[in-house]
Amino acid sequence: MGRPRTNDDAVGERLVVCATEMLATHPREAVTVRAVAAAAGASATAVYTLFGGKDGLIEAVRDRAVAGLFRDVSAVPASADPLADLYALAVAYRRWGRGHSHLYTVLFGGVQSFDPSGAVGAADPVRPLVAAIERAVTESVLDGQVTSIALSLWVTLHGLVTLELAGALDAPTADAAFRSAINATLRGWTTPTVFRSLRRAEPAP
Repeated sequence: MGRPRTNDDAVGERLVVCATEMLATHPREAVTVRAVAAAAGASATAVYTLFGGKDGLIEAVRDRAVAGLFRDVSAVPASADPLADLYALAVAYRRWGRGHSHLYTVLFGGVQSFDPSGAVGAADPVRPLVAAIERAVTESVLDGQVTSIALSLWVTLHGLVTLELAGALDAPTADAAFRSAINATLRGWTTPTVFRSLRRAEPAP
């Protein structure tokens, strides 16, 4: 049985939600303790009491975004097809971004960034993607450096989601662009044998 929810929990939740929205829609310097507290209907003192100040509140927002995206991509089950798994991970990433637009914007808009070439943390949202690519390389489905493959797929995926959240693509266009761009990126890294099999499996024009 979980700990009973307290008034501090409720205030902290409102502060995190308001800070997330403000960080996603305002310049960072405009996101002050006083402004967030006012938006949340709380006192500035509550920010210091619950989070230790502005930096702690921003860290709480970052942690929520990291945990949410990591949870969703980690929930994608593995199958016998490494390429299908990578596509499914991309779908989960896109779904989370569309469902949590403010958290996504905060996460990849400057509060926290992820570098697939660096050390992969235990809750790094890129970790499941890197692990799936490592498996595909080991099984001779993809050919190349894992870091380079991860970066190219992530850049493609992030660009698509960012354009979609900005309203630059209508729904049918976004769906079509997602399918074609992700599949093309993955196909470009396949081994010659896999590439030829994929080409043979494509429907005739």
